Amino acid sequence: MFKIGFIGLGVMGEPMAANLLRKGYPVTVYNRTPGKAAQLLELGAAEAKTPAAVAEASDIIMTMISNDDSIREVYYGDNGVLGALKPGSIAIDSSTISPALSRQLHQDIAAKSASFLDAPVTGSKPAAESGSLTFMVGGDAQVLAKVHDVLSAMGRKIIPIGPGGSGSTAKLAHNAIVGINVAALLEGMAIAASGGIDAASFLELVQSGGAASKMAELKTPKLLERDFSVQFSLGLMLKDLRLASVLSDELKTPTPILETVKSLYQIGDAMGFADLDLSALAHSYEQWINKPITNHGGAKA
Repeated sequence: MFKIGFIGLGVMGEPMAANLLRKGYPVTVYNRTPGKAAQLLELGAAEAKTPAAVAEASDIIMTMISNDDSIREVYYGDNGVLGALKPGSIAIDSSTISPALSRQLHQDIAAKSASFLDAPVTGSKPAAESGSLTFMVGGDAQVLAKVHDVLSAMGRKIIPIGPGGSGSTAKLAHNAIVGINVAALLEGMAIAASGGIDAASFLELVQSGGAASKMAELKTPKLLERDFSVQFSLGLMLKDLRLASVLSDELKTPTPILETVKSLYQIGDAMGFADLDLSALAHSYEQWINKPITNHGGAKA
């Protein structure tokens, strides 16, 4: 059985590592901010003091970190993964980062006689907890075959996307749709609220009609309960939309809807909602129409 290292124990990483432990894999964990490993240690994980120590102890190293700068620190920094990779080991990054950085990691890790897969996920916190994530994977098909069972311990679907960097490209395109979807849902709710329509009734209509979406399904309970605890934060969505915007410029692909919606999330960030769930973008609309959009008609405040 592979020895697995897991770096990044945040909203997504901690439950992903927990699922590996529950499936019987030996797991060594590391988090840049101390104190995040307690529950995993109770499940049997070992804790390393540096990313290099994780690499030294592992056959497969997984990273789930928030942004490009943090990935560079973990892989290229002092006591980073790259300096300690063993020949034949496999690094898998499930973060949402720029395709250019993913391609660079493929190249630099190959130079160490090791392999790399860019394998971001979709599903947010509930899917990470239930082990039902979807992985979109860029990299060599033979390498993916070797780690298929490991990814299956955390996800219900594994989609080979193409060569190195393709997983990261697909994730940015996917999250552009997600960000637009949530903004569209909230804008429709603002119209309904302004017209005196009950939020619960309107959201039932949305899920029963042509406006139905996975985001409407996931966010309806949160919106009706005004529960903006994080499944996927507004700040991280804004980061992803910014990366998607840069990528679309590089690809010379016009994205007028993306640019507009990115501005909406920038407003939400400026209003102080970055650390809340992305559905907290509702607060922006509520300020603009001067009434709640999620609890009119008697829903819980």
